[in-house]
Amino acid sequence: MAVELCLLLLLFCGSTISEVQPIYKPPPGTLDFGFVPAKTYDTGAYHEPGAIGILFKIVHAFLYLVQPNTFPQDLIRKLAQQQFGNTQGDYQKPENVVLTLQAIYYEIGFIVSAALGLLFILLLPLVGLCFCMCRCCDNCGGEMHQRQKKNADCQRSCFATFLFVASLIISVGVLCAYAANQHLTNQVRGAKKLVNSNFKDLKIFLNDTPAQIDYLVNQYNTTKDKALSDLNNVGPVLGTRVQEQLGKEVRPALDAALTMAGAIRETKEALENVSVSVEVLQEGTERLHANLTDVKMHLSNTLNDSACNAAQAASTCNIIRNSLAQLNINANFSGLPGVSLQLARINDVLKIDLSSLVQKGYAAFNDTPDLVVNQTRNILSDIKSVLESIGSNITTFTRALPVQKILADLMVHLTQSEAYVQDYFPLVEQYDFYRWLGCLILCCMLVLILVFYYLGLLCGTCGYDKHASPTTRGCISNTGGNFLMAGVGFSFLFSWVLMIVVVLTFVTGGNVEKLVCEPFEDKNLFKVLDTPYLLNKHWKNYLAGIIFKNPNVNLTFEKVYSDCKENKGIYTSLHLEHLFNINELLNISMYTEDVALKIEHIQINLSKIILLDEIGKENLLNFSSSGIDGIDFSAYLTEINKSVTKVDLLSFANDLEARADQLPKGALENALKGHANNIRMIHNQQVVPLEQAMSTLNQSIRLLKRTSSELMVKVKNVISAVNAAQDLINNNASQVIVQETKKYMDTIIGYFEQYTEWVKESISMEVAACKPIANVIDTAVDIFLCSYIADSVNTFWFGLGGSSMFLIPAIIFAVKLSKYYRRMDTEDVYDDSVEQW
Repeated sequence: MAVELCLLLLLFCGSTISEVQPIYKPPPGTLDFGFVPAKTYDTGAYHEPGAIGILFKIVHAFLYLVQPNTFPQDLIRKLAQQQFGNTQGDYQKPENVVLTLQAIYYEIGFIVSAALGLLFILLLPLVGLCFCMCRCCDNCGGEMHQRQKKNADCQRSCFATFLFVASLIISVGVLCAYAANQHLTNQVRGAKKLVNSNFKDLKIFLNDTPAQIDYLVNQYNTTKDKALSDLNNVGPVLGTRVQEQLGKEVRPALDAALTMAGAIRETKEALENVSVSVEVLQEGTERLHANLTDVKMHLSNTLNDSACNAAQAASTCNIIRNSLAQLNINANFSGLPGVSLQLARINDVLKIDLSSLVQKGYAAFNDTPDLVVNQTRNILSDIKSVLESIGSNITTFTRALPVQKILADLMVHLTQSEAYVQDYFPLVEQYDFYRWLGCLILCCMLVLILVFYYLGLLCGTCGYDKHASPTTRGCISNTGGNFLMAGVGFSFLFSWVLMIVVVLTFVTGGNVEKLVCEPFEDKNLFKVLDTPYLLNKHWKNYLAGIIFKNPNVNLTFEKVYSDCKENKGIYTSLHLEHLFNINELLNISMYTEDVALKIEHIQINLSKIILLDEIGKENLLNFSSSGIDGIDFSAYLTEINKSVTKVDLLSFANDLEARADQLPKGALENALKGHANNIRMIHNQQVVPLEQAMSTLNQSIRLLKRTSSELMVKVKNVISAVNAAQDLINNNASQVIVQETKKYMDTIIGYFEQYTEWVKESISMEVAACKPIANVIDTAVDIFLCSYIADSVNTFWFGLGGSSMFLIPAIIFAVKLSKYYRRMDTEDVYDDSVEQW
């Protein structure tokens, strides 16, 4: 039933999975499916024994000494194959003889130890019987006569010490046995909580699985909502993608046309600046020439004054007179050609607003997303219907599966099992009480013997009088001797019973530890169970044969246990893909194929987009033929590169003023300084504006020269780029649309693939995580059988067996020591003469 549940659960999950392998897989937006709801399991399948763990480790070390051999996998396999293979056991066959010898070799430590125990069981009662009969005949120390020896005190002390040490060792063994006995009882009493915890986890496992499956199914809505969101935004998504691809050619073409429109406006401004600047320069140079002529005439008149004939002024005046020729204009702008014709043609070109035409092209191209929305409405409605049908089909399939019924049946079985355990648990506790009481009685047997030994040592030591003769020993000393002999008697009576229990528990508990617990811990036990054809001679893999009815599937106990230990999903742990492949059961690839076909049928017509009409193109051609390339730029640049005057008027004025300072004070000096100031005024009022006008003319002429350079080629390139972009939109846009539509389709399908991969991962690792199953196995084997029972039983026989073995030296020492404590009937008598001698 559990297997059917797991299969149906995963079948249900499989309804959401498909195998869609796109040729191109773009990186779609990452979908957030959240976390699969999962509750925390309470059971901690780990047992910490506490302080008694030290004893457990000592016992394990002792068992290793007894049985140092590794786990006999091959031997166990062969024995199991004989048992499960229904072969007749003829022990005289050579192979059976070999198996027997191998088993004996492996168990040699237990066999020898058990043989010694049996020898103890047989011989000790027999020795006790003989000892008793021998003493009844006044032999074996039965004669109440003690010979006097010089080292009697030393012997008595040694026997007392050895007996005390042996009693202490027996006491330690009794304490170990009692502690192990009590530990087992305590663990059995506390096991109910652990059992309830396992049942609780199994209930969580059953109750939580449907919620996890519902969560996986409901998360389809996340995928659907994201796909619908992209479909509702097909304009911004698909339209923008198409626009971006076409824009790689369209936008540079429109940008070039818009740049050319700006160049036309700049050309007009430059031509206007040239026309105005030339006119200003022509008028200004004429006025400057007239003013400089007046200045030269007045300076000449001043230098003709009689004061210049004086010896001190003659040389200075001559120098000034010779420099008057420099006061003249240098640049001549009157011969420059006009640009009125070119300006008139540019004005005609600007009557058409080319920028506005280009902006219309931009606007038409930017409306691509709206065109996509308008032309894909019918197809998008069909795609939405397909997405809705996928969700409805998943819901229909979900309702068709009897998951809840199977879960309810399993819950009933689990509840019945829990009730059964709860009903019989008091009986287990009752039987454990009987076991505890029996083990306690065994411990009390040893305690009784120890009481006699300790009382004998106490009374004998305290009541012993070294001055008293053996026949005159006190009552306390005699009582101590009797206690010791009573301990010896009870030792003979109880020791063989104790050893029988020790041998039985030793052989059982030791083999459980070596053949079950240790191989379970290192998983060698699973390797034996996974041996091909072991449990069934016709099945290679037993577990696969049970679950899948196909023993050739590689499903092993070890792998299932390890996966469940790691809390993986039951689909992964049991390899249920061999029973049914999730990817093939309810594949939604057919739905994604429908979606892909409908998306591929999207046809978008962008022929209504006009980037630049014929008027705009003709306008560009008129600009190229405006004649600005016919302007004589060299003539302009020649005059512009000249200075306004032949000499810098400020320098000339400063030099004139400096030479005037060299003349004697008087009218001549003042007149020359007046002329210098007049020259400065001419420079500031006429030369500076002319230089500014020349700068403006220089910038405009150079701009016109750059613009006119290969103007016809530039315009034709712009028109060719616009025509190429328009041809791409009109004729080749379908290829771009198909390409981008495919990417858009892959994006939509990518959402389903994300959902698919997430479901696969969730089913493998999270849905129906089988940690409780591994916990049940660990609880039953590792905790109950090994930690609770085997360790406690092994520690019990270890303590009890050690105490029983030390009863032998204790008997010997007690018998020897009792002679020194008991009151004798006769003693050695010496003559006085002999004593004096």
